[in-house]
Amino acid sequence: MSVANWTLNDSPEMDEEQFNLWQALLEDRTGMQLALPRKRFLETSVWLRMREIGCENYDEYYEQLVAGLSGQVEWATLVDRLTVQETRFFRHLSSFDLVRDVCREKWAEQKDSSVEIWSVGCATGEEPYTLAMVLNELLGESTDKARFGITATDISLPALSKARKGIYGERRLEQVDPTIRDKYFHKVSDGRYQVVPQLKERVCFARINVLELSTVPFQDLDIIFCQNLLIYFKRWRKRDIVNALTERLKVGGLLVLGLGEVVDWDHPKIARVSYENTLAYTRIK
Repeated sequence: MSVANWTLNDSPEMDEEQFNLWQALLEDRTGMQLALPRKRFLETSVWLRMREIGCENYDEYYEQLVAGLSGQVEWATLVDRLTVQETRFFRHLSSFDLVRDVCREKWAEQKDSSVEIWSVGCATGEEPYTLAMVLNELLGESTDKARFGITATDISLPALSKARKGIYGERRLEQVDPTIRDKYFHKVSDGRYQVVPQLKERVCFARINVLELSTVPFQDLDIIFCQNLLIYFKRWRKRDIVNALTERLKVGGLLVLGLGEVVDWDHPKIARVSYENTLAYTRIK
């Protein structure tokens, strides 16, 4: 069968041993857990990439991935297919409302202060650009010298490349108010929308694997925003991640998570923030 004639329906099923091997590879390199109900997703994603490079055997492709520098390069491409999830602007409105309220209060008390934000697992950039729009609008309410900066990180290099370009299809902007859309995006020739340069310069993108948080140099952050990421990890690893994020907050800093992403988590330096339809914590010491 030629590569050109392959279809998704032709993708073979992984046997139990193969699936376990691929599960272990993904968890070892990213920390993410791929449950049995997502086996078909794994098969389809891997098979699509195999089709692109002309590989016909799961075991052969696996050996390519674990073989030296060339394997690392190929992994960088595949991991984008396995980890980047559907996202959009203003995905969880109440969480952004909380950030707006916290920053409004901070800037009311310290009129020339800066706010440093970390967007963890930013995928293709919708989340950090939403944060930038929210805070830029808030700055417009005042003539004081308040300022902010956002660092957005993800494991996927292709996703980060898309984020830096800042070009999105119309569907991704469905929840953006037309006035805000017209202010922070301009339409490009193919009908998509591109983030304006003034907003782009507010966000810095970098590659970080959440399994390597101990090496991250960030400290004394005002806000850490981490949503729709922890659901892919085992319970013990979720706790390790949020514990590490807590240590990078300044006292009084805010940690915003996705609803239901952590259960029964407790930390001596953290307290739950009471805010409707939002899971957030503040560092108290």
